[in-house]
Amino acid sequence: MTDISALGEFGLIKRLTDGHEPKNLSTLYGVGDDCAVLHYGNKETLVTTDMLMEGVHFDLTYIDMVSLGYKAAMVNISDIFAMNGYPRQMTVSMALSKRFKVEDIDNFYQGLRMACDKWNVDIIGGDTTSSYTGLAISITCIGEADKEDIVYRNGAKETDLICVSGDLGAAYMGLQLLEREKTVYYQQVEEAKKKGNKRLLEELSQFSPDFAGKEYLLQRQLRSEARGDIIKKLRDANIKPTAMMDISDGLSSELIHICSQSHVGCRIFEKNLPIDYQTAVMAEELNMNVTTCALNGGEDYELLFTVPIGDHEKIQALDDVKLIGHVTKESLGRILVTRDDQEFDLKAQGWNPLKKEM
Repeated sequence: MTDISALGEFGLIKRLTDGHEPKNLSTLYGVGDDCAVLHYGNKETLVTTDMLMEGVHFDLTYIDMVSLGYKAAMVNISDIFAMNGYPRQMTVSMALSKRFKVEDIDNFYQGLRMACDKWNVDIIGGDTTSSYTGLAISITCIGEADKEDIVYRNGAKETDLICVSGDLGAAYMGLQLLEREKTVYYQQVEEAKKKGNKRLLEELSQFSPDFAGKEYLLQRQLRSEARGDIIKKLRDANIKPTAMMDISDGLSSELIHICSQSHVGCRIFEKNLPIDYQTAVMAEELNMNVTTCALNGGEDYELLFTVPIGDHEKIQALDDVKLIGHVTKESLGRILVTRDDQEFDLKAQGWNPLKKEM
């Protein structure tokens, strides 16, 4: 028998879907990108779905239900933007254990609606059921795009420029900060219990960590934002990416996906990676390499895309978009050039939900 962790998430998907050919003319593109693409009428329909499991994708120790609803919606909306489309509708399914109250679900939907209202997305249905293991969330987002506007992962060409929106690594640093405070808190609770210190336990029940100066990191982790604003900027500048995806599992992993599906190589430059000041400070505080965090952290939900070299001046003129490298021949590999001009092979070390725990 083969352990699932030996295949990993994408290996498992490939195994389950290999040899499955579409039977309907309306199915233009299935497994292998951020969205499936369906043809109905004058526009193409984009469909994406995500499942979020308590204890795997989120921890209710430090994310409130409003923020969870907001983030759950945004990570699906982000997939539609990653195809250069517009999100239109959403279905929401939940499995709930008995510990959740009606007010908890009210709060979840408050956050969900906030995210959907921001991008004019309609919540059109879903399902609810019971759970013995906590909270499970499954969201499907439906969008649309003109056929000629859709951008896949497989369109990158040699000499294309590689770009990212926003900054990288902040969401991961926010997670590390929250995990650190959670560990310290529970250590103190256990110590107080061992000593029978009821007064300290009461004080700890009211404890609130001091996150002053680190608010941006928390916002990036707890309230992800889909970058529809970048899609608008690209269209206003008359720039159509040749390949694109959102950064959910880490820059390295996503760039390797684009290279693999486009049959190209790449060179990116450490000095060009956009990193926020709070991210750098937090990495130093935790004795972590900030470049490693930016490359592999995940959950940034920024856009990674390639554009023709002729769009160089247009890209340079865009706010909140950074040129980080260029596409090369596949035979030249996937390379990170460090600040001191050393070269290393990029490795997919980002988030893998099926990775076997050590």
